[in-house]
Amino acid sequence: MSRRVGLWLIGAHGGVATSVVLGLAALQRGLTDQCGLVSELPIFEDLNLIDWKNIVVGGHDIRQTNSLAEAQKLAGGPAAAIPEKTVEQCADFLNEFDQRIRPGVLFHCGPTIERLSHDDRVRRVDSGRQAVEKIQSDLRAFAEEQECESVIVINLASTEPMPSELNIPHTWDEAAELLDHSECPYPASTIYAISALDLGFGYVNFTPSLGSCLPALDRLAHERKTVHIGRDGKTGETFLKSVLAPAFARRNLQIMSWVGHNIFGNMDGQVLDDPVNKKTKVDSKDQLLGQMLGYDPQTHISIEYIRSLGDWKTAWDHIHFKGFLGTPMIMQFTWQGCDSILAAPLVIDLCRFTEMALRRGQTGTLVFLASFFKSPMGTEENDFMEQFQMLTDWAAQE
Repeated sequence: MSRRVGLWLIGAHGGVATSVVLGLAALQRGLTDQCGLVSELPIFEDLNLIDWKNIVVGGHDIRQTNSLAEAQKLAGGPAAAIPEKTVEQCADFLNEFDQRIRPGVLFHCGPTIERLSHDDRVRRVDSGRQAVEKIQSDLRAFAEEQECESVIVINLASTEPMPSELNIPHTWDEAAELLDHSECPYPASTIYAISALDLGFGYVNFTPSLGSCLPALDRLAHERKTVHIGRDGKTGETFLKSVLAPAFARRNLQIMSWVGHNIFGNMDGQVLDDPVNKKTKVDSKDQLLGQMLGYDPQTHISIEYIRSLGDWKTAWDHIHFKGFLGTPMIMQFTWQGCDSILAAPLVIDLCRFTEMALRRGQTGTLVFLASFFKSPMGTEENDFMEQFQMLTDWAAQE
């Protein structure tokens, strides 16, 4: 396959984006195997997915740093997540990626995210329309310079606060009018979604932020003959919850309470230390049990920033359930994983599957990708195995 596909990462200097770019470099150079990549399972081998070497990466970021320095942070220190040798072998690839990173746009991101930016080049825009125009200028230039046949924009930025008040527009014309309003309500994630979809580019929201979760943007995707999906990549604790909860349900064991405590130390954790940003994430993690069980047990989720842990995340879950003769029992598990390394292969998968959907002529919400998300758009199905069946059914289509 000779197609050249652009992958545009919002939050290009973050840990997940850095791991994605480093992973693509390692795959292209034969420095790693395909472990962790769903798209490399045998069931998908006949899909003719885009090859690693045909994906070119660019992105936006609001911080002034460089990809090599960010990769070295992931490789060094007591919380080392990746081999230093791999970073050294891919340093030229990371430096080349930096040449395709453009200053991002700050727009209704909240004060915690705004404080992360010390880059004078970051665009502080006066209106939603101006923000869209600046983003689209960068996306067009990237697509033209790199001769991309299609571009997939994936949001990997920090979690935004949810808009407190948003009159939901149902048509694209109504949504477009709000861009010119003096008090345009859209957060940055939605501004980026509009920018991508309006150009006919695919958009994936890997964060809990609002993104393209508006009916008007689904209509825009259909009008521009493109696709979108989100929200909030399902990488660790919630992935296990979406596997275990259906197992309890199918054994007719009643879950009385489920408590999850999460600690981690990367930039995502730093942003989520703000209660306003944290609420967006907790709401995303805490909404799926009722759908899978058919009732709502007592739940509690906590997320705490522990700086020394770096990119490593620990989740401790306590499940109190009732069995035969009313006997109460307990299951506990501890999940420890590297946040960015769990997420990065899924981002690559989403790029490949989304590009394939565009090639098939699909438009609108890609519901078949639900297994990748905590709050999947277009469906209330949260059972991982049921979600994965959607993906395999889609793959089997001619």
